[in-house]
Amino acid sequence: MKDYRRLDVWAKAHALTLSVYRETRSFPSDERFGLTSQIRRAAVSVPSNIAEGRGRSSDAEFARFLHIAAGSLNELEYQCILSKELGYLALESADRLIQECADVRRMLAGLLQSLSQSTGTSVTNFR
Repeated sequence: MKDYRRLDVWAKAHALTLSVYRETRSFPSDERFGLTSQIRRAAVSVPSNIAEGRGRSSDAEFARFLHIAAGSLNELEYQCILSKELGYLALESADRLIQECADVRRMLAGLLQSLSQSTGTSVTNFR
């Protein structure tokens, strides 16, 4: 079985998830079942889909899960922007999380490109 924990992109996405959890602790209590829950779910989805895809039997299936992770990453990035504009995240914290999203996105794109070259299939560019 392929170990997802050896993937740099998984480690970076996991670190991003931990950052999101730390930053959202101070969100308003009335957002506990709203934005707080949603932003955390989106964050968890990124490394979770990388891990799930890594355990699949083919590179094509792995790529499909990487695309799902990328979609969740876009959702997370938007929610960071929204949280900043609502005043729930400090400017510096939001900008750092958004930069971490961009870093993970680049890593996902690189991994997808590598899979594409090894399998001879095309991938969608989501940078």
